[in-house]
Amino acid sequence: MGDEKQTGDREADPPPVTRTFGKAVLFARSMHDGQVRKGTDIPYLSHLLAVAALAMEDAATDPDLIDRTETIAIAAVLHDVVEDTIDRGRRRVTVEQLRERFGDEVARIVENCSDVTEPDASGEKGPWSDRKQAYIDHLADADQATLCVSLADKRHNARCIVDDALAAEADGTDFWGRFNAGPDQQRWYYDELASAFERHRPGRYARELRRTVDELRDLVGRS
Repeated sequence: MGDEKQTGDREADPPPVTRTFGKAVLFARSMHDGQVRKGTDIPYLSHLLAVAALAMEDAATDPDLIDRTETIAIAAVLHDVVEDTIDRGRRRVTVEQLRERFGDEVARIVENCSDVTEPDASGEKGPWSDRKQAYIDHLADADQATLCVSLADKRHNARCIVDDALAAEADGTDFWGRFNAGPDQQRWYYDELASAFERHRPGRYARELRRTVDELRDLVGRS
C-alpha cells in the first residue's frame, strides 16, 4: 500500500528545528555584531549560518546523528562565540554561559570545536601554531557530533579561502596578508585537517574538504 514504509525506511518523522535554533541565531548575531569575514565587508554571521547549514545536512543524513540534528545545528551557529569573544573587546561568552542558555550538549560541542576557551596570561588567545596543532591533535579523540560541526566549519573556511584567493589572483591583489598566518602555514593546517577528517569522519564531506585543500595547495604553490 502507498502508506506503507519500505523495509529500512526511517519510521520516525524528520527531526524538528524549533525556536531554540532561532534563539541561537539571534544570540550569535548579537555576540558577533560588527564582526566581518577577514578582508571583506561580509558580516561574520554569514559564516555561522553557512556552517550550520552544512552541519545540519551532514547530521540529517547520518543515521547515528539524525536525532541530534538540531543540537548540532545550534552548536554550529555558536561554534565561534566562545573563541571569538576572548580578545575582541566585546562582551565575553563562556562555555558555562552557553551551558546555561542552550544545554550541556551544545556547550560541550562548542567547547570541543574551539581551539581556545580561556585567554592566556596576556588576555589573548596564544600563539597561532600552538593552538592549531593542539586542535588537530584533539580531533583524534573527538566524538562524531563535534567532528560534524568542525568539518562543516573547515569546509566553509577552506572553500572561502580558495574562492577569495582565486579572485585576488585574477585581480592581481594581495590576499594572504589578511591572515595571522602565511600561505605555507595555511596550507599545512588545512592539509592536516583534511587528513584528520579522512581518518575520523570519512565520507563524502571529508572527500569534499580534501578536494578543496588540493586546490588550496596549488594556489599556495603559485603565490
